[in-house]
Amino acid sequence: MTSNLWFLKGIKKGVLTEKFPAEPPEEPPLRPSVMEGAEYSECPVEAIDAEGKWIAGRCIFCRRCEPHFMPTGNQDLSEVRNFSPDAIRKSFYIYPLDSGSCGACNMELLSIFNPQYDANRLRIFMTNSPRHADALLVMGVRTEGMENVLREALDAMPGPKVIIAMGACAISGGIIGTMPLDKEKVALEIAGCPPSPYTIISAIMKLRGD
Repeated sequence: MTSNLWFLKGIKKGVLTEKFPAEPPEEPPLRPSVMEGAEYSECPVEAIDAEGKWIAGRCIFCRRCEPHFMPTGNQDLSEVRNFSPDAIRKSFYIYPLDSGSCGACNMELLSIFNPQYDANRLRIFMTNSPRHADALLVMGVRTEGMENVLREALDAMPGPKVIIAMGACAISGGIIGTMPLDKEKVALEIAGCPPSPYTIISAIMKLRGD
């Protein structure tokens, strides 16, 4: 009975949890967000093209471009490509695979399952086997030692074999390498170095059509 007191207390006091935060909980300077500006050409990862357009998937948010480019606070840093969400509208199981990262993306991914975000209540789960996964979530740059692992994990997955590239390293190679995936096979890109838990959850919900 004691273990259920928190549940009874919540009902008695009318405490509710929101489906998903309407706004990011962190202030813009603390998390990667959309950068806006112009007239800067010395980006170390070429995240600003010749026309002055900012490229989210290449940006490592080093802030060398300030004050020419400044964060807007908008943490919608994801892009869905050529994917129908019909097959994954229910519970969504992720199999994470680190192909060669610094570990920052791993920590942010784990954070979506802590009590503050509790992604499980949004039907987002993590699985320890690619055979049970709806999506392969890849973090890090391309490394020779992980190429077979990546291929075998994808082969073991059931259809529709959704691939998610998370973080600048997986999307573009970041500042230390090359991307580990065929860009045409990626259904969802989640930019950031690393992306925030809010960005990760909102990106998965966008992919799922929520």
